[in-house]
Amino acid sequence: MIEPSLLSSNLMNVGQDLRIIEKCGIERLHIDVMDGKFVPNLAFSPNFTAQLNKKTNLFLDCHLMTYRPEKWVDCFDEAGANLITVHVESTPHIYKVIQQVKDLHKKVGIALNPGTSLSSIKWLLSLVDQVLIMTVNPGFGGQNFITEMVNKILALKQLRQESGTDFQIEVDGGITSETIKPCMQAGADVFVAGSFIFNNTKIEEKIKQLQQIDNLKEE
Repeated sequence: MIEPSLLSSNLMNVGQDLRIIEKCGIERLHIDVMDGKFVPNLAFSPNFTAQLNKKTNLFLDCHLMTYRPEKWVDCFDEAGANLITVHVESTPHIYKVIQQVKDLHKKVGIALNPGTSLSSIKWLLSLVDQVLIMTVNPGFGGQNFITEMVNKILALKQLRQESGTDFQIEVDGGITSETIKPCMQAGADVFVAGSFIFNNTKIEEKIKQLQQIDNLKEE
C-alpha cells in the first residue's frame, strides 16, 4: 500500500495534489507532525489536519514526532485522524499512550527510530495495528534510505509470525522505486513516500511507478 507524505508536497497546491492522489486510487495519506523538539523541524498542526479532513475522504495516518505525545492525541482525534502513530522513544509511558488512542476507538501505531531496538516494543505488538520502521532519521524529507533497516524489517516480520499478531509493517524515509523493492521483500506492507512523489511535476507517474512494484507483492 502506497501512502504519500504531504511533508514534501507543495502546500499551495494541496487541493490539486489531493485530486491527483485520489485519481491514482490511493487510500491513505501520511501526516507528519513535528514539534521542533523531538525532531528539529516543525510540521502539520491539528488545525491543518482538520482542514485536510474536510477536503478528502482519504484515511489519515498521523505520525506524531513529538515529545509527550499524550498531550496531542486528543487534538488529532478531534481533527479526524484515523490512525495515530507515536514514537516509543518519545514518552516514558508508551503503554498508557497506546491505551489512550485505543480508548478513542482509533487505530494505533508505534514508531521506531533507526537506532532503536525491536526489543523495546516486543511486549506491545499485540496492542497495535501498525509498526512504523523509520528508514531515515526522522525530521526532514529527502534523506537517503538507510539500507541496514531492511534487516530490521525482516526481523520485525519474524516477530510478527512468532507472536501470532497481525499488525501492518510500515516504512518511512527515502522510499523510491528502487528502495521499495527490498522493503517489500523483507515484509513491509505500507510504504510512505514523499520526495519521490512530490519533488517533480509528475506526481501521477511517480505514484504509478510505486504501485506497479507494490502490486508484484500480491501476485
